[in-house]
This record gives sequence, C-alpha cells and structure tokens, in this order.
Amino acid sequence: MSIDLSVVGKEMAPLEYVYQPRDVMLYALGIGAGWQPEELKFVYENGLQVLPMFGVIPPFPALIGLVGVEGVDINLVMLVHGEQYLEVRKPIPTQGKLVSKPKISHVYDKTKGAIIEIDVDTVDESGELVFFNCFSSFIRGEGGFGGERGPEPGNEPPDREPDKVVEQATLPIQAMIYRLSGDYNPLHVDPAIANMAGFDRPILHGLCTFGFAGRAVLGAFCDNDPGKFKAIKVRFSRPVFPGDTIVTEMWKVADDQVIVRAFTKERPDQYCLTNSAVWLNV
Repeated sequence: MSIDLSVVGKEMAPLEYVYQPRDVMLYALGIGAGWQPEELKFVYENGLQVLPMFGVIPPFPALIGLVGVEGVDINLVMLVHGEQYLEVRKPIPTQGKLVSKPKISHVYDKTKGAIIEIDVDTVDESGELVFFNCFSSFIRGEGGFGGERGPEPGNEPPDREPDKVVEQATLPIQAMIYRLSGDYNPLHVDPAIANMAGFDRPILHGLCTFGFAGRAVLGAFCDNDPGKFKAIKVRFSRPVFPGDTIVTEMWKVADDQVIVRAFTKERPDQYCLTNSAVWLNV
C-alpha cells in the first residue's frame, strides 16, 4: 500500500447529483430536524428550505472514490474521515441537478498515517458555484514518508464557559435514517461489521454528527435562517452511537465566528467534535 505524492492536484471524475424535495426532507430527518416547530420548514414541502449542511451530500462519493484513484493504493478499511469543511456560496435549491468536481489538494505526513484532502466545487446547471467542500481523510499506516505535516487544527475554544449549550437526542435508528441519504457503509448498521472494526455496536456517521452540530449553531445563532450560515468545519475525534445525546458547546468569538465543541451525555469526558467552528454571514 502506498500514496504517490504526484496525485496532488489530480482531478477525479465529476459527480452528478439529481435530487428532489424528498431528498432534502429525508436528509433533514437524518440529522434530527423536525422536532421543533421552527424546523418544520426543513421537513415539509410547503415552504421547504434546505439545511446548509445538506451541501456535503452531493459530493460525498468523492471520499470513497479516493480508493479508485491511480497512485492512491490504500485499503478502504484503514480510511478514517478526519475533518470536514463546507462553505455555502448561494442558497441551495430544493431540487435540481448539481455537478461536483473533486480534486486531490493535499497529502500530509502524520508519521502514523497520512492525510489526504479532497477539494470539491459543486455547481448548478448554469455552472454557478453553490458550495465548496474539503474532505480530509486519515489513512492509518501510510505515514512516515517524509512529507509535510500540514497545518495545526486551530479553532480552540476560549478559556471561559460556553455562550450557548444545546442538547440533542439522537434516535436508536438515527444511522438507519441518515444512510438513506447516500452513505451505505455497513459499519453504521451491521453489528457484525461494527464488531470487526472494534466497536461493540454500529456507530453514527461522522457527517450525521456534523449535521447535528450545524443544527445547534443554526438554531442558537442564526434563528434557523440558512442564509445566515456561511461555513462549517469540524474535526471528528470520537465516535457517537445511535441513541446518544449530543451536547454541543458554542462560543461566539467574533461577529462572524462561533467555536464549536461537542460530547455525548453518555461519555461526557470524551469529545466527539473538537477544533470545530461555524462562520456566519453578517
């Protein structure tokens, strides 16, 4: 197994995503939306709005597609989704066709593994940029090749109590709902596969936890207005299990930035999201 550093800058196959309002509503349910009256607009076709975090769905296959790229000889089992950045450039339509254009942007050497980053521009049918993603994957066992280590994580919370704390209960079937938006990895639904991966039961998708954290900030600082939500970056630190209650701590450190950290009530001493932030349109 190896990674050829010449893959940096390599463009991957474009990804076409055709969707309907049903897909938008299903995603919202997958990240727990709909319990509160102010979130009805994300799960009801009358006046439907799209949650900003939906922007990770159309380009998601690029993460798995990494395995098929020439020069990236890795074992998918060794791939861990490490970080995710999403920036929304215009309101996401409730239906239509989007095309995502992935490109390998960086390969970093973390000694015990390698980080591969994929930048993805997603455009609408007119060619206008709708959102940008950066998928950051940690490949266990592929480090030590003498490459750059890459930037430090950043987005550390200030030394004070959070400005807002939001608790969100996940359903025991949360992963079963979320996977219907396109991530069918059996790790999240099959106990036998989860056991093989070292877990006593299936774990929640990292991007589902990402969605819950995004909802927390959207409600606490954006009045549930998607237009006020510019970008989000999270670092996945520990797994969350379906049925856990996610506790999201938030610090507003600037007019346009909220630092985010999250843990579960079931394991309060273990943060599931660290070095995370949301940027606001002000």
